[in-house]
Amino acid sequence: MSFSSAMCVLRDDIRAIFRNDPAARSLAEVLLYPGLHAIMLHRLANAVWRRGVPFLPRFISQLSRFLTGIEIHPGARIGCGFFIDHGMGVVVGETAEIGDWVMLYQGVTLGGTGKQKGKRHPTLEDNVVVGVGAIILGAITIGEGARVGGGAVVVKDVPPHTTAVGVPARIVATRDPATGESRRFESLPDPEGAMLRGLRAKVLELEARLADIEETTQTHHGEHHLPYDALPASLWRILDEYDGRNGRGDEEYNLGAGI
Repeated sequence: MSFSSAMCVLRDDIRAIFRNDPAARSLAEVLLYPGLHAIMLHRLANAVWRRGVPFLPRFISQLSRFLTGIEIHPGARIGCGFFIDHGMGVVVGETAEIGDWVMLYQGVTLGGTGKQKGKRHPTLEDNVVVGVGAIILGAITIGEGARVGGGAVVVKDVPPHTTAVGVPARIVATRDPATGESRRFESLPDPEGAMLRGLRAKVLELEARLADIEETTQTHHGEHHLPYDALPASLWRILDEYDGRNGRGDEEYNLGAGI
């Protein structure tokens, strides 16, 4: 990359900050942003990485991580106009590919799955926004203009101009790129939610049936049996009366004469 091209990319990175962060009031303030420091150092590390220089790209990456709290592997490919807001805890893996005018909030992870070689990290197309703490795993694609909600865990492709939220992430809205109008999917199929609702309904049904059985059992015992604590006193009273009427002593009773 020539010096003029590098300056154009830096200009777009600064423009992205002004465009996305209402707190950015002056160029002097923007130059203090850790996200800008991280992307500048990454572009340097990536340029050295692509030339096959050993050790130095990783050293620059670790230095950037120490200074900014943002870890970007030197091999990651990042387009222009890239903005990391606040940025602490952001992790971008080696084979991640990020398009132009992409925005990440703090705590975002673009990670891999397993230990396989080759492409194993996500691809974010142009104008993607990823919310706080979102985790995007594997060699999946987040389509152009898509948005990933905060805290989402994405393990499947996200179509362009849609919004994905939840764990695991699912599509909840789509947006018209021409008008910017959004439309929510109120009746979107939710198999996991349907399964949980079905299990809850079954548990409630079983609890109701068990309560009916317990109530019936208690009523049956109450009608046909004496209370537990009254049975011994009644029994001994009848036995005492029987012994008095027949005039037999304990010896005969013990031998079974009264039975």
